Amino acid sequence: MIITYYGNQFFKIAQGDTVIAINPPAKDGKNGKDAARFGSVLALSTTAHPDYNGFDRVTHGDTVPFCISGPGEYEHSGVVVQGKGTTTTIGGKTYNTTVYSLIFEDTKLGFVGPIEKPLLAAEMEVLNNCDILFVPINGLGAAAANKVAVAAEAKIIIPMDFTAENLKTFLKEAGEEKVEPLDKLTIRRKEIESKEGDVIVLMAN
Repeated sequence: MIITYYGNQFFKIAQGDTVIAINPPAKDGKNGKDAARFGSVLALSTTAHPDYNGFDRVTHGDTVPFCISGPGEYEHSGVVVQGKGTTTTIGGKTYNTTVYSLIFEDTKLGFVGPIEKPLLAAEMEVLNNCDILFVPINGLGAAAANKVAVAAEAKIIIPMDFTAENLKTFLKEAGEEKVEPLDKLTIRRKEIESKEGDVIVLMAN
């Protein structure tokens, strides 16, 4: 599995011919004009906001993704997705948003999205026992983001949507202050099994 980070909350997750995009920005969203473009078979948006719902960004030629943009249970291209709805505030406006889990190649990934308040028990259920958890720092704050990661018992934690300052605080909270950023994460299932709450920081491409 190869995980590539494009800034804010935009990720590409690839395994063989299966490419998943999460929270691609629209043209008028944050970093939208300069964001990467690629084809995907599956695309998820947590929030109906230009920072997170640019599905055209991950449509290329005849490769048009199956798009998921809300709570529910889905299955496509061998990926099982579960979404639990909640709300968030962006720019003073309230939006519906979705916390997702994806089961892909026997690996469970959890994606929190742009929330700014602690998750309720029902929302945490989606994330429980994740192999890889994507957690936002700017919205939640470093301490709360670390609490979500600990509660989910994730084997690998990937912070996103951060500044240099609050990332440093998050790493200190997690006891991972010596982590060196990677350009991308390439990892196999057997390698994930050996992890216990490891934080992996990805540089934005």
